[in-house]
Amino acid sequence: MNVYISGISGTGMGPLALMAKAAGFAVWGSDLAKGAIYDELIKAGIEVKIGPQDGEFLREKLEGEVDWFVYTSALSADHKELVLAREAGVKCTKRDDLTAFLVSELGLKMVAVAGTHGKTTTTAMIIWAALKLGLPVSYIVGTTLGFAPSGAYKMGDKYFIYEADEYDRNFLKYHPWLAVIPAVSYDHPDIYPTVEDYKEAFKQFEAQSERVVKQSSFDESEFKLAGEVRRKDAALAAEAIQAMAPEVSRERIMEVLNEFPGVGRRFEKIAEGVYTDYAHHPEEIAATMGVVEDEKRLHGKKGIVVVYQPHQNTRQHEVRNGYREAFLGADKIYWLPTYLTRENPNLPVLKSEELIDGLINKEVAEAAELSDDLVEKLQKYIDDNYLVILMTAGPADGWLRRKFST
Repeated sequence: MNVYISGISGTGMGPLALMAKAAGFAVWGSDLAKGAIYDELIKAGIEVKIGPQDGEFLREKLEGEVDWFVYTSALSADHKELVLAREAGVKCTKRDDLTAFLVSELGLKMVAVAGTHGKTTTTAMIIWAALKLGLPVSYIVGTTLGFAPSGAYKMGDKYFIYEADEYDRNFLKYHPWLAVIPAVSYDHPDIYPTVEDYKEAFKQFEAQSERVVKQSSFDESEFKLAGEVRRKDAALAAEAIQAMAPEVSRERIMEVLNEFPGVGRRFEKIAEGVYTDYAHHPEEIAATMGVVEDEKRLHGKKGIVVVYQPHQNTRQHEVRNGYREAFLGADKIYWLPTYLTRENPNLPVLKSEELIDGLINKEVAEAAELSDDLVEKLQKYIDDNYLVILMTAGPADGWLRRKFST
């Protein structure tokens, strides 16, 4: 099987490419820029073309044989590679079809983690514990892991641990052996027009699963990780591990999960006193603030400074009233302009000041831009022993790393 992946080096497609390669498929791909998984792809021997996706690299591969063209939801219908693949009669699908095919072809039991938030960390926790305990698992997770590649498969694996994304209804392609659902609250209004539509999708996902875990028999208060939300995720991860390995004691499972080192973009420390997090939904933000509060206390920090970049204007129109108490505990908030992507052109773009105005603690917030002036302000807080955290699903993460990574 020869697979070509367009947008291959990001956290959504890169791990899938790694797994397909490990399963013995020939894999190539292209991307506009080097994504988070680029180095892992090169290390695995996957050929990646970075730059304009004008179709030339795909045309080169078509001279041999391409059986399957896989593309992201972000590709437009007139994307040159997608058009070329269709004209050549190549099978063209999004990533979920290839993932479902791999699971079926390799005879794996899927442990799928789905939810509005908490799924990346919970997935990574299950992977961490499974690897530490020597369980026969393959996996794909939508982030970078400091302790392992983002995707893996080896002969003899029994389980497949997967972060199942609800965007574009991707997760409805699967029929998991075990579904783990940390939290469900409304999101992606561009895909799900109403709250009920969103909830119905999750009900369908549960109905398609053999077993569902939404609550744990493990006492989350007994976990020693920072933040209530992390302890809750750990308890769910523990339940999943026990389902896969009932012979392992509960005490050993908890011991391993208490050693969990974290994942990229989930309260990731990039320098002393400086963190980055993927939170971009009010409930995610509030949960992350709980982790930050614990970290502040544990390390004797003077206070908390948040830099926030909202993601998608369409989403802001839906969640703007949910921000009211999301940032409680912050001593200062720098609110960046919304990162615009997949937008409804009929909606006016909400300004930072409009979103700030709904905060219960709006007196500590101000509109800001990614600039040298903001760097200077943040550095002063860092020097004064404040904890600085960026929350974003957008490009501000790269900016923070360039300016503050050590």
